[in-house]
Amino acid sequence: MEKRIYNFSAGPAVLPEDVLKEAQENLFTLPGVGMSILEISHRSKAFDKIIDEAKSDLRSLLNINNNYEILFLQGGASLQFSMVPLNLMPPKNKADYILTGSWSKKALKEAKRVGTVNVAASTEAETFNRIPDQSELKLDPDAAYVHFTSNNTIYGTEWQNEPEVGNVPLVCDASSDILSKKIDVNKYGLIYAGAQKNMGPSGVTLVIIRKDLVERSSDSLHTMLNYKIQVENASLYNTPNTFGIYIIGLVAKWLIKNGGLDAMHKTNKEKAALLYKCIDDSKGFYKGHAVPDSRSLMNVTFRLATEELEKKLILEATAAGFDGLKGHRSVGGLRASIYNAFPKKGVEELVKFMKEFQAKNS
Repeated sequence: MEKRIYNFSAGPAVLPEDVLKEAQENLFTLPGVGMSILEISHRSKAFDKIIDEAKSDLRSLLNINNNYEILFLQGGASLQFSMVPLNLMPPKNKADYILTGSWSKKALKEAKRVGTVNVAASTEAETFNRIPDQSELKLDPDAAYVHFTSNNTIYGTEWQNEPEVGNVPLVCDASSDILSKKIDVNKYGLIYAGAQKNMGPSGVTLVIIRKDLVERSSDSLHTMLNYKIQVENASLYNTPNTFGIYIIGLVAKWLIKNGGLDAMHKTNKEKAALLYKCIDDSKGFYKGHAVPDSRSLMNVTFRLATEELEKKLILEATAAGFDGLKGHRSVGGLRASIYNAFPKKGVEELVKFMKEFQAKNS
């Protein structure tokens, strides 16, 4: 199949075409190396250059200062659900969690295995259709940390600003909106993100951790679950996902080349606005899940009047070259994931399709 279709999948998700082409061109042999990225040793000078440049470019994009360590780990964000409390919760053994969707609930479940968890706020009673207001947060000033999920892929909600938590370290699962906009890293104690949604392929997890928090990691922890060990070994205690880190590095360079995160955020807002306008102008034919001030720029979730109509749209959309529009199996409906690499033209084409589908099925 020579023509690429529009990939609206929530993850693994669309990657920049320039990145895919460069990786393809150099897959057989990296320039000046004589081997594929799939073959080189993670202890080699060639890979040292790859991982060092990836870290440097991420520091540049996110303005990460030297008070933070950057790690490339494995196990996805799901393993971080356990690593965060195992490393950061003792000795207080209590933490605050803000529930805004399925992934924050799963993070909370793992934290409960380690210590006491206070649910600082939850919008579950409203089917997670919004982000809680600052005034709703019931925070413990003596908590070891406060955890939140910045973007909720399943429900299509996103924090517009991080919660204010005082002097307590703020921990964020940023898996699905990392690198989509600038954030003030200095407000965070730790940020983690699975790469497969907005940053690279599956199999790599980015962790940005403040150096003083690394010292909380106990020597009694299992080696691979210990942030201190991972920092001391520069993410190379075991063989890392060399190819995944290579792709993250290419994505970072692609972002820098195209104007950085401010330019990316501008484009992301334009793409999302097109799709939300189509939904809002449909006079109820399409119904968005998230309330307007909580809408995600990355994952646009919506429904139609019946499941049968939704199935029909998905079937016709797939035939027309739009893949991945089916909502998460836990909630149904439809979801268009329009991450950084998703082209604006693809959103325009989907809007055109949706308007034609409405005209034929109203």
